[in-house]
Amino acid sequence: MRRRAILLLLALSDVAVAQNLPFRDAARPAEQRAADLVARLTLAEKAAQLKDDAPAIPRLGIPAYAWWSEGLHGVARAGDATVFPQAIGLAATWDAPLVQAVADTVSTEFRAKYLATRHPDGSSDKYRGLTVWSPNVNIFRDPRWGRGQETFGEDPYLTGRMGVAFIRGLQGPDAGRPRTIAAVKHFAVHSGPEADRHREDVHPSAHDLEDTYLPAFRAAVVEGGVQGLMCAYNAIDGVPACASPLLASQVRGRWGFKGHVVSDCAAIADIVMPTSHGYVPTSQQAVATALNAGTDLFCAEFGLGKSHDPQIIVDAVRQGLVKPGVLDRAVTRLFEARFRLGVIGVGAAPRPAIAATDFDTPGHRARALDAARKSIVLLKNDGVLPIAGTPRRIAVIGPNADSVDALVGNYAGTPSAPVTVLAGLRQRYPQADISFVEGTGLVGAPLKPVPADVLCIDRDCGTRGVRVDEFAGTALAGAPVRAATDTAVRFGWGRPERRERATSIRWTGYVTAAETGPYRFRLTGDGGYRIRVDGRTVVDAWDAADPASIADGEIALRAGQRYPLVVEAIQTGGRGDQRLEWSNFGARGDAAVAAARDADLVVFVAGLTAKLEGEEMRVHAPGFAGGDRTSLDLPRPQQDLLERVQATGRPLVLVLMNGSALGVDWADRHVGAIVEAWYPGGEGGQAVAEMIAGDFSPAGRLPVTFYRDAGQLPPFGDYRMAGRTYRYFTGEPLYRFGHGLSYTRFAYGTPQLGRARIRAGDTATLSVRVTNTGHVDGDEVVQLYGSQAAPGAPLRALMGFARITLKAGESRDVRFAIDPRTMSVVDPAGRRAVAPGIVDLWVGGGQPGAAAGHKPPAGAATRLTITGTHALD
Repeated sequence: MRRRAILLLLALSDVAVAQNLPFRDAARPAEQRAADLVARLTLAEKAAQLKDDAPAIPRLGIPAYAWWSEGLHGVARAGDATVFPQAIGLAATWDAPLVQAVADTVSTEFRAKYLATRHPDGSSDKYRGLTVWSPNVNIFRDPRWGRGQETFGEDPYLTGRMGVAFIRGLQGPDAGRPRTIAAVKHFAVHSGPEADRHREDVHPSAHDLEDTYLPAFRAAVVEGGVQGLMCAYNAIDGVPACASPLLASQVRGRWGFKGHVVSDCAAIADIVMPTSHGYVPTSQQAVATALNAGTDLFCAEFGLGKSHDPQIIVDAVRQGLVKPGVLDRAVTRLFEARFRLGVIGVGAAPRPAIAATDFDTPGHRARALDAARKSIVLLKNDGVLPIAGTPRRIAVIGPNADSVDALVGNYAGTPSAPVTVLAGLRQRYPQADISFVEGTGLVGAPLKPVPADVLCIDRDCGTRGVRVDEFAGTALAGAPVRAATDTAVRFGWGRPERRERATSIRWTGYVTAAETGPYRFRLTGDGGYRIRVDGRTVVDAWDAADPASIADGEIALRAGQRYPLVVEAIQTGGRGDQRLEWSNFGARGDAAVAAARDADLVVFVAGLTAKLEGEEMRVHAPGFAGGDRTSLDLPRPQQDLLERVQATGRPLVLVLMNGSALGVDWADRHVGAIVEAWYPGGEGGQAVAEMIAGDFSPAGRLPVTFYRDAGQLPPFGDYRMAGRTYRYFTGEPLYRFGHGLSYTRFAYGTPQLGRARIRAGDTATLSVRVTNTGHVDGDEVVQLYGSQAAPGAPLRALMGFARITLKAGESRDVRFAIDPRTMSVVDPAGRRAVAPGIVDLWVGGGQPGAAAGHKPPAGAATRLTITGTHALD
């Protein structure tokens, strides 16, 4: 006891002395404080700080810190939060000030979550810190990529503008005291396929690298002032991205980045794993190559066998693979960030007044609704929309009509009161008779919760329900901490705010088939699971690496027969909600067709969810592979039902909810109105209903090209930009990048150039008068494109855009300043310069011309002449 007391007194003495050390002085710059602190750490203490779950340093009063937080379109994975439209939907607003306001709100909610969940010692939990691994500015080069939904689309200029806006919103105006720290990702070239990302070695041409893959990252660093950057899984020219010389030459050299670099999770392990890059033979060499290249923080595993033991880093230093100064540099950068954020105990800088309850507020949800309204793109309208008056009978059909998954996309929080499209229509048309028939699931017959009356504890069915055994931890190990019976296979612990939870459960009993035929089983939720029926493994998705994907399985059952049932599942994270679902494949959508036939209006809500497209997933369905897509078509069951519903001849609105372009060529030829709603966030259903009703005029624009089918594209694994995106695609798309219709009309005057002839290196100015010539108030997205016959130049490139609001009959002058970088081109050798010659400019509501079968947008053309050449870094 005496020895323990002495040690405690010594520890308290160390902390007391630490209060007077320079790193505790909040008046000093973060760089000085960090350098002073790092100089006092042991080698082992420094090494441990390179983990994303950095441990506390009690002797100096430094709390633990969890670096890993996700904020792609709201605070993710941390319970209730405002869920904004997915990033691709935010891009479809073409409204950079709105995107910045959204990110500002997200940063407020991160601060609130941090305050609400911070432990008494100042430490934080995973997903509840202030270092936000967002935005994703990778180029959505191919619509088959499942993670494309996380990006701002296919265009480097639009992506750069949106990325800068999001970063400024997250970090705030004071670089020395950011509200949160953004980490732009994934550097570089990363854009699928998902199945190959841990071993993919990309060899982009010098032209494509400078012209397409790097500009948005440069904008994030140079203009956005981003303080964090995440390196990718793939290799670039033979070197894993987190060890790439581009980190030093481009990011820190040419762009002047001063912040910290974090690896994508387990990307350092990929450097050494023989099944991944296998770039070096030992774990010590893996961390050394990353640190020496400029990576500072390791997410998750960074050694063979998926180890995350900091002793690997210690050994790398002792073996001379990493110089002590290199390790100090990395740790110093990390502590600089924490000092700027004010998350280190005594001496933390004061922050703007944010309360622990300032998340998921009515005001924040109102902003999410505004963003959802502005993200909606009207793809086609043959006069069906807006709906006149109030239909007496509305049939709502489709797998996404009442789906929360279709609202939130991936990397999402939990909306406390989500408004699906069905709920939105019922709110908007309270007097209408609204029937809902799902008709089909996403990729098969719809799955429904297994009803309680078919479940029994024993074979004789003396007791209804199932036996529940719950275990501490995720391995079903040890004695159950809870043993009970329940009426159904379901679980949910609500939405805890304080901490992550981790349990596992085994449900056992018997299930009786209602009909003879093939049944599919699935457990909803966010954790791994297994399902066994009649002793057969129907689903084995125990590996939770892809818990969000749709994992189901089929088994033939006979009506009235009772089968043994075992369901085992892991519950982690902030939700843990799970339920057992099944489907009999006998249903063909007859009820949906009947409902459509009896309706005055049919709203068919189709598309995808993040359980089909996303990050490195396991999806067994035609048209999908590893989280990516192999087809751009609607899944066959949805397409078949859509055709049957359309054949009823009733007025039909097709609402698409998805994160990537769909090749809805048949629908474009046969359906009167098509709406692209993306994954519109927690308030999305209200926005869709209001748009259908004509409460506002839609003005979203496509941030990606909608191709007719995948056959128009080069192979997915080909990273060359030739034949991709509107900038290099020479075919006829279904809907062009920048396309979107309105309920009103706009006219453009003659564009006026400040000077029709400029010297290379000067800034050009263009102004144009835009008039709302229709009878409805509305927004117009004014788009400026340029094309030039110079080596390496794209067919056409976006040079500016502005979203404006005009009342019916109102006019406004819109002015663009085209700086040298915006009008520059990249030659085949990768050299960027403003080239001499004529630049054909077009300003209008979309690209000049139109896809086949569609009217061209309003707009006007002019020409700019450039003399001389001006090279750019």
